Amino acid sequence: MAVPETAGEHIAMRRKRLRYRAWHRGTREMDLVLGPFADAHVDAFDAAKLDRLEALMEEPDTDLLKWVLGQEPVPAHVDGEFLALVVADHKRRAGV
Repeated sequence: MAVPETAGEHIAMRRKRLRYRAWHRGTREMDLVLGPFADAHVDAFDAAKLDRLEALMEEPDTDLLKWVLGQEPVPAHVDGEFLALVVADHKRRAGV
């Protein structure tokens, strides 16, 4: 019989999984954008913000990188407000 998980254990596992995914994207460039962002913010995120990060991380790295660098406009289906938080965090860390 499986032990039921509490809400705290569930969200802790989501956070751990998201941090891992942020650092293991497939392209080093996005690892260096999303990894530090996740390390700095995921522990403070509630379920709704974790949902927003998960949705953003479902996008392909090639597209994410173009949006982060401002090479292409962010499409309407992407949470541009949340992406702006990621970009601002990256720029702050990079000293831009």
